[in-house]
Amino acid sequence: MKIEVFIENEGGSNQKHCFNEQTLEYIKTVTISRPYPYPYGLIPGTISGDGDNLDCFVITSRSIKSRERVNVEPVGMMEQFEDGENDHKILAIFPEEEINITSEIQNSIADFVTHAFEHLRGKKIKVGKFYGKEEAEQLIEQSRRG
Repeated sequence: MKIEVFIENEGGSNQKHCFNEQTLEYIKTVTISRPYPYPYGLIPGTISGDGDNLDCFVITSRSIKSRERVNVEPVGMMEQFEDGENDHKILAIFPEEEINITSEIQNSIADFVTHAFEHLRGKKIKVGKFYGKEEAEQLIEQSRRG
């Protein structure tokens, strides 16, 4: 399975760019408490448990700029619960980059999501389990808008 991801936020940056998820029109930029460990974006045409598009970390060392669209393969999924709602994350790679999702990668993503919004009082984020490619593809299919 190949998916297109619209990159909102660059890996290594603590700047969160906000976009209208339907039109992809830029809204604003805010500073968060931690830098993104990897490029991060959304999968157009999907809807997650929180009502927004399904989110995706692109596991790569490539520099990908905000607003770029990339074609990647889902290889995993991380359960995330934000303020009581499902906000699971897809983990994807470029097909030509053979990257295994190690515990180090999992820990860096889990650490990021649990601490990135520490500056927001009352925000509750919990990381659940990590799953593989099959579960990621199932979540994407279930999240596709009709």
